[in-house]
Amino acid sequence: MTLSKRGDYVVRSAISLARAFPHGQSRKIRQVVAEMDVPATFASQILSDLVKAGIATSKAGKDGGYRLARAPEQIRLLDVVEAGEGPLRAERCALGNGPCRWGDVCPLHETWQAATAALREVLATTTLAELLENDRALEAGTYAVPSDSHRHALPVVDICDTVQVEATAADCTALLASSEGWIAEVVQESYATAESSRSRLDPAGAPWLARVAVSVSVTASPEGGDGSGAAMLSLAWEAVGASHLASRLEGTLTVSELDARRGQLLLSGQFRPPVELGGQVSKDATGQLSRLVVRHFLRNLAGRLEDLALVAEATLAVGR
Repeated sequence: MTLSKRGDYVVRSAISLARAFPHGQSRKIRQVVAEMDVPATFASQILSDLVKAGIATSKAGKDGGYRLARAPEQIRLLDVVEAGEGPLRAERCALGNGPCRWGDVCPLHETWQAATAALREVLATTTLAELLENDRALEAGTYAVPSDSHRHALPVVDICDTVQVEATAADCTALLASSEGWIAEVVQESYATAESSRSRLDPAGAPWLARVAVSVSVTASPEGGDGSGAAMLSLAWEAVGASHLASRLEGTLTVSELDARRGQLLLSGQFRPPVELGGQVSKDATGQLSRLVVRHFLRNLAGRLEDLALVAEATLAVGR
């Protein structure tokens, strides 16, 4: 279970404000961006989430900025998380539509409700002050890393790549937000395109993708207030190859406007390639292959968006 990008950035921003609270200081947007690596384009929206939730206050002017509305000890982590994620409640059946006998409740209902309640209880009994204490310990190098830490010996490759799209930013955002599964096809195509390069760099290795199991999650944040269609979307996929090792990407896809007819896609984040420990693939080759998959993904994604935008434009013209 993970936070969405918006929830992630809201928690980071709250920690930044908590760090300044004992000194009676306000934080400027640029300070939160620099300290917590929150995207500058959307930092004001993220901080506004905290203000709307009553967790922070804002003040305009030279001496203004954002600060916590009360002490970190009085702020529940649940309230911070829900400021970005919305209410952490099961609003729909966990199993979705099922057999007709599941009309009122599914077999997972009570277990899922109990798990949700347990999560809310843990978050409700954890304060922002405790989170701040952990953050300070991590900064000082005194935090005891737990045995089930998410850090592992498998390589993780930082990725950042861009591509231009012959479609407006607004059209791209709308198509991505309502992708209905076709992004999974684009991911699949991208691995297939990169496979010939992989076989040259790692001839003894198993294909990174054979029988495909791809999970894609794309969640759009609100569009930019300038009406340009600019948006930030969280993007994640997991693909299982012939070796049964999973490769995973977690990142942010930023859609921006180049001009009246063209948009730009910027994908940044981390890619975990399906490389076995002790394998023969060099670190450089692993990084090269990982970035190649992402490059092909962006090119294929741009092509699909251009095709869909043309279809939508033609459909609109026929209806006039």
